[in-house]
Amino acid sequence: MFNAIKSTILLIFLSASAYAQTNITGVVKDINNKPLEKVSITITGKSLNTVTDEKGHFSFTNLPAGKYTLQFSNTGFETIKKTVTSGNNVDILLLPSTEQLQTVEITGRKELGYKNTNSFIGSKTATALKDVPQSISYVTKELMQDQAAVRMGDVVKNISGVNQFTFYDDLTIRGFRINGGSTTQLMNGMRTFTGFWKQPMVNYLERVEVIKGPASALFGNASPGGTVNRVTKKPLDQNRQSVSITAGSFHTVRALADITGPLNHKKTVLYRLNLGYEDAKSFRTLQFDKNIVIAPSLSFLPTDRTRINIDFVYNRSRSRLDRGQSIFNGQDLYSTSISQSLNATNDYLNEATYTAMASLTHQFNSKLAFNVAYLRTGYDQNLLEHRSSNSYAPDSAGKVINNLVARQVFRRELNQHSDNASAYFTYDAKTGKIGHKLLLGYDYSQTVVPPGSYQLTANNYLLKNGGTAAYNPAKAANYVFYDYTLPNGQTISIPKPNVSSFDLTKKDNKEEDMSRYIYNTTNSATKPTYASLGGLYLQDQLKLGNLQLLAGLRYETYTDRANYKTDTVKKVRQHALLPRIGLVYSLTKNINLYGIYTKGYNPQDAATQSNPLSGGPFDPLQSNLIEGGLKTEWFNGRLTANASVYRITQKNSLYSADNTEQPDLMVQIGQETAKGVEFDVAGQITDNWNVIMSYAYNDATITQSGKTDADLVGVQKPNAPKHQGNIWTKYTIANGVVKGLGAGIGSNFVTERNVSLNKVQQLPGYTLLNAALYYKWNKVRIQLNLNNITDKIYWVGGYDYLRLFPGAPRNWQTTLTYTF
Repeated sequence: MFNAIKSTILLIFLSASAYAQTNITGVVKDINNKPLEKVSITITGKSLNTVTDEKGHFSFTNLPAGKYTLQFSNTGFETIKKTVTSGNNVDILLLPSTEQLQTVEITGRKELGYKNTNSFIGSKTATALKDVPQSISYVTKELMQDQAAVRMGDVVKNISGVNQFTFYDDLTIRGFRINGGSTTQLMNGMRTFTGFWKQPMVNYLERVEVIKGPASALFGNASPGGTVNRVTKKPLDQNRQSVSITAGSFHTVRALADITGPLNHKKTVLYRLNLGYEDAKSFRTLQFDKNIVIAPSLSFLPTDRTRINIDFVYNRSRSRLDRGQSIFNGQDLYSTSISQSLNATNDYLNEATYTAMASLTHQFNSKLAFNVAYLRTGYDQNLLEHRSSNSYAPDSAGKVINNLVARQVFRRELNQHSDNASAYFTYDAKTGKIGHKLLLGYDYSQTVVPPGSYQLTANNYLLKNGGTAAYNPAKAANYVFYDYTLPNGQTISIPKPNVSSFDLTKKDNKEEDMSRYIYNTTNSATKPTYASLGGLYLQDQLKLGNLQLLAGLRYETYTDRANYKTDTVKKVRQHALLPRIGLVYSLTKNINLYGIYTKGYNPQDAATQSNPLSGGPFDPLQSNLIEGGLKTEWFNGRLTANASVYRITQKNSLYSADNTEQPDLMVQIGQETAKGVEFDVAGQITDNWNVIMSYAYNDATITQSGKTDADLVGVQKPNAPKHQGNIWTKYTIANGVVKGLGAGIGSNFVTERNVSLNKVQQLPGYTLLNAALYYKWNKVRIQLNLNNITDKIYWVGGYDYLRLFPGAPRNWQTTLTYTF
């Protein structure tokens, strides 16, 4: 009887348990730890669904006890499934989606912090960076803000394998030089250029990213080291406004504004406006920068399948052109002050640059999409400069005078523009178990220097017949001489220059009389030029289980119209077939292995080819990349850690012949090779702890000689350090009395570099220490940045010991930002 009662009680208990009603509750957040509203949640296998509220909360009630699989989906985010046990509270993190409407860079990034999840630069489609079989590094706007980065030189110190070549918009990537004066840089994935002489402000950029190695298979002729892509800020569907004022060292004043949001209730018309103003002096004598940046952007979404974007950036710059520091001949780098320049007080550099871009993307259905974009870049320059002639002044016997730098004058007006168009289709398909993302497209680009540009040059030494010429001691009787007193008090007779030499002992910067110079116009830099390229390309991204294959092929046609706009114009065409193949294998959910092989092609610069003094014509550049590595994610996707090993070879590079009598003369190298390893870490360790760090080893040398350069084999390439690295970390206190207080600290180092193929002229390595303090209270943020805390004397790059580019001494900036 007792056993029967016990069995009955147990049966009743089990039945009650089976029919017990329980709940599932939770919170959904994004990668920035912010709640996500209107996320759709469905219990698979059941007709039960709900959405999150404004705080990201959701709940399912009155569920039988057991395990359930929940699916979370929201526009712009990856759809995920998670199995949970009823009665529990769960926290869900949604990552930004790679399957967005656009396949060009026209949608604003919603992530905040040092990590970026997706990019278009690696495949021209929205692809997770971990799935791109090539190294891609980046710097986000949040890191730029925390470091108070103003220009590209401030940004690239955070990127492995990238460093400055000069003060200008002029970089080396894995030992290969690129500059803003050519169309090997990108804006929103489209080919563009800058004015080269001045680095533009970065306040209108969402991020700066670099695809390492040749990107020719996607974007046409490009540097084998890599390609820089400037991604502009795009309109967002939520209101964000901020203004900031900065004051700091060197009489710096800067004001910025960033305003975005919807223009109508349906959020089908979005806008963004970035403004920038700068008035800053410099630690360099006579140098200054006055800049205005106006960057509006507009997005129109007539349907959920169509998006139109219009972007415009205008940058007006008033400054002087800084050609660098010169030292006493035969003495060390510290023989002159890093503040010294060779300018006259009446020198000027006035520039205006604009980019106008329009793009449209349309999703015909869930598989087929079409994208078309057009970008025009225009540039105007008005220049007067006194600069070195890349040599020291001679005495009557032709021997250099150690403290006299020979100078020349340029007066230049230049107008240049480029037009770029891109159109392509993407199609998602399946063949059995293999998924495909197909891309077929065509790019066209042309760059023109129209008639009307000119350059007047004054240089050399005065002849008795009223002309000028390079000094020849054997014909000394033909030249005008004058008396000069050496630093030791001795007076000697030396050739009289057309432009007065600069005496390093006197630091004599003064206003010069421009009317007394004898000018010539024999310079090819401002000749009318026309160069165009067109590329037809096909790409497939295949996926089978854990294995992904990227295969692409581009057929490139390059056209140069030599003697453009003359009676002897000649059309010169070159062709190239450029393959690209890469593999990605997912070892685990968080670790991907990858490998890639790709070829590059780059015709020689049209101005160099058409210059009769350069020694050309020259063969085109040909390159290839072999790279492998791994890409990993940690802390629920908040932090990435990547490593790569690479080998790049390039044939037919051009370098200056270092011929003082023929400064335009070039030498063509047989082959150069760069091989090395890189490590990159970026993201968040905790919600309040951000970090970015990198290290690069790069052995970039001449490996095969050409016709006249056998002695250069084994020489490390100019401004290519073998070792470089950086670390920056920021921590913010989230609770307590000092909530909102934060601090950042970082360091970057670069080892010694050659400044030319002449191994004698080297720059020492350096290590810099930087720090920052932050305090945010409600809508106000105050930050103080301290740079080069130890006041290190260093040089970011150089061409030779007559043109050195020193870095800034200890300096500070204070920024007040109001967000509303």
